[in-house]
Order: sequence, then structure tokens, then C-alpha cells
Amino acid sequence: MPISPNQGSTGGGTLVSITGTNLSGTTNVAFGGKPATGVTQVSPTEVTAVSPSGTGAVGVTVTTPGGTSNPVPFFYVGAPFKSSLGATSGPLAGGNIISINGTGLSTATSVSFGGVTATPTVNSDSSLSVTVPAGAGVGPVPVTVTTTGGSNNGLTYTYVDVPTIGTITPTSGPASGGTAVTITGTNLDTTDSVTFGGAPAPFAVINQTTLSAVTPPGTEGAVDVVVTNPAGSDTEVGAFTYVAGPGI
Repeated sequence: MPISPNQGSTGGGTLVSITGTNLSGTTNVAFGGKPATGVTQVSPTEVTAVSPSGTGAVGVTVTTPGGTSNPVPFFYVGAPFKSSLGATSGPLAGGNIISINGTGLSTATSVSFGGVTATPTVNSDSSLSVTVPAGAGVGPVPVTVTTTGGSNNGLTYTYVDVPTIGTITPTSGPASGGTAVTITGTNLDTTDSVTFGGAPAPFAVINQTTLSAVTPPGTEGAVDVVVTNPAGSDTEVGAFTYVAGPGI
């Protein structure tokens, strides 16, 4: 007497199909002795029912005027628990692969990013990976994992757009470094790094359109300024000029 699916949420509510012989006149379907709801006679060889709440592995039986069947196993699965995301932000266009860590993930069927659903790859009961879908807009969205045992959320993923550089003030300073520079543009609030001529510069995010940075030491001449965030980079070619100090 096969049952499909043979697992479901501990909260109940799983519609199962039970096939066998002599099932006409079914009066009861029980999961571990607990009666199911929505019992429907499909044919003399098939009955459907909705599982009640439960835990662990239980036997499912069908009762007809002729008696009660042998039990077949059904497994209750708890809702998943997510502990962390491998990356908490990424490009608005999506396409990047992130990991999700937690417990009860082995039966995961979908991952939703703000309502946009993707199909995950299950690595183990404690890990899965998923390709992030494109976002509807810049900003944070809830992440929901759905498994046989139910759904769980509580983690947030932030969609970001590629930064752009508008102005750099001042545009020159000593080769010894130490010049305080203001960079304006767009999507600067998720900046990961700022470089002058390839050398990383300490920086602070003021707001979405403004950064402050301090130039590292450099070589005399014009250098590129690059601002990077999880979505990509923008380069201003030759935007800052290192000036050699006076010599006597």
C-alpha cells in the first residue's frame, strides 16, 4: 500500500495519496492512530487524505468495512531553521550564487527573495546553494526557505546597484598621500573599497551619494580612482593627480 508523498510537515496539512486494493468504502485513514481529515475515495484502489499534525515516523492505516490495513510509514519533517547567508548583498541583476546554512534543509524545494522564487541545490541537511534571482529594486528583501516541513524566514538579503562616480574633490595632492578627498556619485552607501592607482584608500560612507577617503601614497602623475561595491565597480580614469613635493 504505497503512500505519496511519504513525508510532510509536523503541522499537518499534507495531501497524500494512498494506493492499494479493496479500498472501496474507506471509513477512516489514520496517521499513527490519529485520524486524517479530507478523506476522499478516488477509486477502489486509491484514497486521498490530509495528514494531521504529528512528529517522527508513524504508520498510516486505512479502514474499510472489511477491516484495517497494515501500516505504511509516513515521516513528519520539522520546519527549516536558517542560521546565516553566505553573502548578504549582491547585484540587482542577480545571477550570483550564495549559500544558506541552517538545519532541516535537506527537503528544500524553493527559496524566495522578496517574493521572487528560485530553486536551490541541496548540499546537505545543513547547507544549500541558490542562484539569486533579479531583484525588483534596490534595497533589503526577506529570504524564505520552503521545505517539506514548512517555510521559514528571518534573514535579509540586500540588492545593490553598481556605483557611479560623479565628482572628486580635490583632484590633486602630494605623492606622500594623506589628502582628504570627497567623492560624490550614486549607490555609494554599499561601497566595499576605494583605490587610487590600484592602492587601497581608507574611506567612510557619508550617505548614498557621498564618500570621504584619504589618499594612500602614490607615484607622481594622474591615477585612476575606482569605487567598488557588491554589484561592481566604476572607474574614473586619471581622476586624481599625485604631485611631487618640492626639493632644494
